[in-house]
Amino acid sequence: MSILAWIVLGLIAGFIASKLVNKTGSGIVMDLLLGVVGAFVGGFLFTRFGAAGVTGLNLYSILVATLGAVVVLFIYHLLVGRRTL
Repeated sequence: MSILAWIVLGLIAGFIASKLVNKTGSGIVMDLLLGVVGAFVGGFLFTRFGAAGVTGLNLYSILVATLGAVVVLFIYHLLVGRRTL
């Protein structure tokens, strides 16, 4: 997959995951980073359970990346979300 495809996939997955987890987007940069990391995490988890990981820019890969981004966002909120200043 090209870098542009990873960015598009990450942006879509990060945006969907942000809406699912905290109902508001986290901003374009955070959504993009979250989605790209989520694509890697989702691909890793799916291959560990015997399914195919991210296969390209298609609906299945968006699902894998979104599920990975939800996991990453959940962990992020556990670690950072409870800090108060």
